[in-house]
Amino acid sequence: MKTIYVLSDSTGETAERVIRAALSQFYDEDVRVQRLFQIRTQADVHQAMSVAVHDPGMVVYTLVDPHLSEVVERVAEEHALIAVDLLSSLIYSLSRYLGAPSREKPGLLQRIDTDYYKRMEAVNFTVKHDDGQETRYLHKADLVLVGVSRSSKTPLSMYLAHKGYKVANVPLVKGIDPPEELFQIDQSKIVGLTIDTKRLVEIRTSRLINMRQSPRGSYADYQQVEEEIVYSRQLYRQHPEWMVIDITNKSVEEASSEIMRRINANISY
Repeated sequence: MKTIYVLSDSTGETAERVIRAALSQFYDEDVRVQRLFQIRTQADVHQAMSVAVHDPGMVVYTLVDPHLSEVVERVAEEHALIAVDLLSSLIYSLSRYLGAPSREKPGLLQRIDTDYYKRMEAVNFTVKHDDGQETRYLHKADLVLVGVSRSSKTPLSMYLAHKGYKVANVPLVKGIDPPEELFQIDQSKIVGLTIDTKRLVEIRTSRLINMRQSPRGSYADYQQVEEEIVYSRQLYRQHPEWMVIDITNKSVEEASSEIMRRINANISY
């Protein structure tokens, strides 16, 4: 069995994925990938390289500190080991292109990966809790959006999810009580969406036409829509802990920014 050693100043997970992606281009090769991580000093480098020297294999390293990279290169050359630097040439080229020096701070790549997986987890949660689904798990949401039909609950939820928030949304229907779980969670997590009646009628009418349905029904009737809006606003007044956002003539980005700004302001306060 051949061995590839991954030397990293962080966890080495990203480098291992790159290596395994490259290995997929080879057939029937028995290769073991061993990670030697959290390498931050020259002593760490020598200890890790001693493993590769004792049981020779290929060395792949992602060390942002150029001095540590030089030690790896020197030891590899002394012991005739193949050593591949995955980061330095890319960082050097980026530095030239951007006209700025790198920060040479270990662990930043892992932090990016962590943020990525956090966003994906938020997106998965949000998809599963769209339009009143799985209300028993509302307590796990970072935010819960409520509003009448076509008040941008889903677009806002997905936009916020890509910012890392786990979002659930619950439709408000006149004549039907909201789920009990909505009133059992932290009420400061809830965001009530409101919109001008005329604008909502336009949105619903357009929606019906796109679906090749008649816009003459109650769904887009001005009086009916106004009653729904009045009902939602009455509910919001009954719960002053809820954040209320008027989305009339606001883009998803603008409404989301307002929500995040007010959340951060409350946290700071």
